[in-house]
Amino acid sequence: MYRNPSPTVDTIILDKDRVVLVKRKNEPYKGMWVLPGGFVDYGETVEEAAVREVMEETGLEIKLKAILGVYSDPARDPRKHIQSTVFIAQYISGTPIGGDDAAEAKWFTLEELNKVSLAFDHNQIIKDFIDWMNERETYWSKKDRT
Repeated sequence: MYRNPSPTVDTIILDKDRVVLVKRKNEPYKGMWVLPGGFVDYGETVEEAAVREVMEETGLEIKLKAILGVYSDPARDPRKHIQSTVFIAQYISGTPIGGDDAAEAKWFTLEELNKVSLAFDHNQIIKDFIDWMNERETYWSKKDRT
């Protein structure tokens, strides 16, 4: 029997200067905040999984805009080796409400995110996301000056 990593998705839902986090209902890290996400179902694309997981956990409609990266450190999840494709999505509609395995869902400003301790490697993902946004802002402001 082969032992392979399990594919998951996480999604950064962006609306102006805020993102949605969900509070975990189950272990591991029960009661801690994370990005909405979960396991990819058999026969499902990672894109489909991201949209489905966001809807199940937050009730929000989103549009996927980019892939931030793939996070695959074997120690990122205490249950087993899990690799996550992390998406950046645009908020379309809805009010965040915890569903499925999320006890709660709510908006956090980017400034508030610096003060929240997130489960798994989600603090690193948020840091990478902020760096990603800053790089794009720098690129576009430089481009406008030429």
